[in-house]
Amino acid sequence: MILLLAILVGLVSGVARAKIRGRQFSPPDLQLAWLLLLAVTPQLFTFHLPEISEYAPDNVAAGILVVSQMLLLIFFWANRRLPGFWILGFGLGLNLLVIALNGGLMPISPETVQRLVPNATIDPSYFGTRLGTSKDILLPVTETRLWWLSDCFVLPSWAPYRVAFSLGDILIACGAFWLFWVHGDIDKMQARFFRPA
Repeated sequence: MILLLAILVGLVSGVARAKIRGRQFSPPDLQLAWLLLLAVTPQLFTFHLPEISEYAPDNVAAGILVVSQMLLLIFFWANRRLPGFWILGFGLGLNLLVIALNGGLMPISPETVQRLVPNATIDPSYFGTRLGTSKDILLPVTETRLWWLSDCFVLPSWAPYRVAFSLGDILIACGAFWLFWVHGDIDKMQARFFRPA
């Protein structure tokens, strides 16, 4: 959700910037773009389609999430020369690190869950298990490796969509926004990133 919002805002901002400057918006030329589809499709089935995701065992879901993150890192490396991609790649790396150190799923604390759902009752017997059909594993902060990289942030209470996200997600969103924002000034972007040898 955070990434999609950043892409949308970045795209709109980039197009508006190009129009204001009287220039043409040029979409980024992404290498290995098919890797995005390959990485995201299993996540959609495993974490966002209840008809399928409720039958995915935790270890299968964890494997899918780790492999998906690794494919996204390959996509980052192929596009590392594009503006914003180093920020995006650093965010991907942080997410993969905390996921790998905590059993293959993104840790989320009981306190964060209660900020998302104030009336939720957290049963300690669920610690160490997947939170519903999500990509998150419910872990107390004291049992979470690098908890500050986990899904520990939530959107403000006035936001229409309740979601937890990580520092890595924030960096991924910033990198995606920057990519589209810079493409709103293609002449400047070309001068900076594609200087003749």
